[in-house]
Amino acid sequence: YKAGTVLLIDSKWREDPVAEVQAQYNRALVEFRENGLIVHELPLEQACREITPNPLVGKNMFVLGMLCRIYSRDLDIARNEIATIFKRKSDKVIEINHLLLQAGYDFARDNLNFQFQIPPQSGLEGKRFIVTNGNTALGLGVMAAGMELVSMYPITPATSASHYLADVFHEVGGFVHQAEDEIAAIAFAIGSSFAGKTACTITSGPGLALKTELLALAVMGEIPLVLAVVQRGGPSTGLPTKVEQGDLLASIFGEPGDAPKVVVAAATIEECLHFVVMSRRLAETFRTPVLLLTDANLATGQQPYPRPEPSHEWLAPHIDQTDWDPNVPPYDWDPETGLSPRPIPGMVGGHYVLTGLAHTNESKVAYDSKSNQLGCDMRSRKMAALAGTLKPPKVYGDPEGDLLVVGWGSTLGAIEEAVDRARAQGHKVSSLHLRFLSPLEPGLKEIFSHFRRVMTVEINYSDDLTAPLITPENRRFSQLAWLLRAQTLVDVDCWSVVLGAPLQPGMIHQVLLRRLESLEG
Repeated sequence: YKAGTVLLIDSKWREDPVAEVQAQYNRALVEFRENGLIVHELPLEQACREITPNPLVGKNMFVLGMLCRIYSRDLDIARNEIATIFKRKSDKVIEINHLLLQAGYDFARDNLNFQFQIPPQSGLEGKRFIVTNGNTALGLGVMAAGMELVSMYPITPATSASHYLADVFHEVGGFVHQAEDEIAAIAFAIGSSFAGKTACTITSGPGLALKTELLALAVMGEIPLVLAVVQRGGPSTGLPTKVEQGDLLASIFGEPGDAPKVVVAAATIEECLHFVVMSRRLAETFRTPVLLLTDANLATGQQPYPRPEPSHEWLAPHIDQTDWDPNVPPYDWDPETGLSPRPIPGMVGGHYVLTGLAHTNESKVAYDSKSNQLGCDMRSRKMAALAGTLKPPKVYGDPEGDLLVVGWGSTLGAIEEAVDRARAQGHKVSSLHLRFLSPLEPGLKEIFSHFRRVMTVEINYSDDLTAPLITPENRRFSQLAWLLRAQTLVDVDCWSVVLGAPLQPGMIHQVLLRRLESLEG
């Protein structure tokens, strides 16, 4: 708790018909006040009933009005946003929400003896910002990248991306296809990409599991494809509306055989937009699927970020429709990089038979050892070629010290705030956050060598060494830790939980202090 924090709480729990709820409420009040919080008990539900018979529906708008008063915000801005959000509803719905907003404002004015004036952040004059969630940012990225088609099957927490695109994609010439299932969705995208369209499919963990065989087809056939995976809790149906980072290893290794592909992870809502653009370019440059990992926290969270200024460089280039040289095979692999130009059916001489079977560079089915080895070599060589273009990740904090914390995805802010707290206490702690996970960003082993201890912080499962039966030999590590240990041969430690909620800086901070204490011991 932070002493002096103002807490507004609905007093209805004091009169709850369930005695245990009343008792919990009273215990919570005592705890809050003992820790220095300034508690205001307010009859919020009772006040809402004066406007709507169902306060559970209207309370959020009532509280928004209160916050507008507390933070000296212009009510007209909120009124306009309400009218925009509910433009497809009846005028009565908009009117009730406006009344609730005004009532909350008046309630705060009459019942709270404090008000804050929050000045605009300096240095932002003339700059334009947008506020979106991560799924809307994905949709914006699809359009900014010049993609032509998105096919997907509804799945929580990714579905709102397709809802957004269904509303606006046609305005820029795009097409949204809702397939009958996850397998059909990726098949539709692969077929479209094979025919020359820039295509994307969006899913979550269970959908990724269903798509794996066709994802392997895209690897074998070297078909460009962007697959966005909005992670949720698992396994199986798991926790559909909760956050987790449990699909990292499935994304990298989930297909049968050796199926190398690019895997990147967005760390912010803004990156959800820009990483779609990057993924599209990588997919087409390297003729490979690119998996973009986000999660439920990014998908549903809101973040302001600079209004993007799309460039023609973001768009898919025009397809070269000149005649295909009949002497050039469809897989004209460069022996060093594994890269090859891409024929498109419809080009004169560009037609060829696509197969998921082992094949020669002529795309002819071949079961001989030499052809299979060559194909695997070339597909892997492309990952090495991409890795050669990447830069080492930036260390947050000093480049050497006692403890380095490594993360990925939406944990960025929580990790860096926890590191800041530890550094403010005089501890030698730094962090780095990975965006490329396959191939990994270069220089990691060198960076790790400058710290006494390296650990990952993640939202996926790992064994606690103090748990029954768990030993250093049988301990299951969190997924990034497992990957880093295998790739760098460094004894990377880990801390992770699967609570179905975003990590909090305070809990990470306490973990860092315990790890630092163990170093001294």
